[in-house]
Amino acid sequence: MDTRSLGVFLSVAETLNFSRSGAALHMSVSAVSRTVARLEAEVGQPLFERDRRNVLLTRAGREFREFARRTLGEWQHLQRQLGSEGELAGEVSLYCSVTATRTLLAPILASFRSDYPAVDIMMHTGDQADGISRILGGQDDLAVSIRPLELSRRMDFLPLLHSPLQFCMPAAPCQVRERVLEDLARGGIQWSGVPLIVPERGTTQEMLEDWLRERGIRPRIYAQVAGHEAIVAMVSLGLGVGIAPQLVIEASGVGEGVEVLSLEEAPLPVLSIGLAALRQRLASPLVRALWDVAGRTYPAAL
Repeated sequence: MDTRSLGVFLSVAETLNFSRSGAALHMSVSAVSRTVARLEAEVGQPLFERDRRNVLLTRAGREFREFARRTLGEWQHLQRQLGSEGELAGEVSLYCSVTATRTLLAPILASFRSDYPAVDIMMHTGDQADGISRILGGQDDLAVSIRPLELSRRMDFLPLLHSPLQFCMPAAPCQVRERVLEDLARGGIQWSGVPLIVPERGTTQEMLEDWLRERGIRPRIYAQVAGHEAIVAMVSLGLGVGIAPQLVIEASGVGEGVEVLSLEEAPLPVLSIGLAALRQRLASPLVRALWDVAGRTYPAAL
């Protein structure tokens, strides 16, 4: 029984979905299932009840969840003790999107390296929508993420900056752009006739669904895409209208290929972007040091 297997179990225990945990952990569903099966064999009892629709923790699973949390916490405490002598040293695992590495993180890491040169940052990149799941599953110490609509009680969130969520259309002449401009000239976009490119999961997907539902809109979904950067790229190619944070649109290499749609009468929400971490992990001097440096770097968002 190793710490990685415990982390996989905790992810499934949180999501109650093998596919979602697999996507967040960058593992196949079969690999997640094998890991859980090995743990169940070691425990000697089923940890989950499964059918075609639901995954639920068994009584043994609930007890094992507490054991897994306690064991990972004690392991992290031991690591802190072993590295506590003298200069702060060790490794912090950080998950973020490609855009975050180029924009938001650059000044944080510059200050952190200056203050703590003996601490290594283990960077993992991918769709920011996976950040919260990776934190809950124990794969990373910290994640740059959009604040979720519902934050787990086990987590803390440090806001660093705010960015409005925006609709954008192709900047170059194309069929999609012409259709949108014609609709706007007539009084409003007819979403049933405009191809819409949306996130396949995450907080922005939930926000968009709420926005559409509140207005009784049934859109024409052209594609569901992982990552806002990919959405902006597809819009720039003339494939449809998309949504992305203003931060991503401005930072992407194809930002000039899209044009933000101003819908003042019904704007999309403003996103809070920051660091997420398990409260248990913030007891680590290494993790807390990076957290504190980030807060000093972006004090205006607090």
